[in-house]
Amino acid sequence: MSSRRAEPFDVLLVEDDPTDRDRIRNAFGQLPVELTFTVVTDGETALEELSVRVADKSTELPALVLLDLDLPGVNGHALLETIREDASLVRLPVIVLTSSGTGEDVQRSYELSANAYLTKPAEPDAFYSLAEAVAEFWFEHVLLPPISGPR
Repeated sequence: MSSRRAEPFDVLLVEDDPTDRDRIRNAFGQLPVELTFTVVTDGETALEELSVRVADKSTELPALVLLDLDLPGVNGHALLETIREDASLVRLPVIVLTSSGTGEDVQRSYELSANAYLTKPAEPDAFYSLAEAVAEFWFEHVLLPPISGPR
């Protein structure tokens, strides 16, 4: 896998569980693609981070958001809904990465225009395979329009 970009891809990880945060960051950190991570532990802080980036024209939006659903305060579905209602964030790629595999959560996530829905692996070692698949698809193969209009 080789990145098409010279600069690192910025990933916003919205995850409150410290073990899962570490597993996700470690798995993506082993990949042969340059990534930077901004990590927040709740939906409200994620909204604040995105708002700051939208307001600061010199700061780019993340290339990808990895979103857990079970968050304190503003949960993942509420955050996803807010992102999709904001004209400056509507095209921001969001992958739901959660422990829930319930049909309700899957359906609701896609109704709110999640770009993908993935369940966290049960085995810690399987996080690398998941990260590899995500990175290869999102950073190597997908062509996306600009996330927002002229900034």
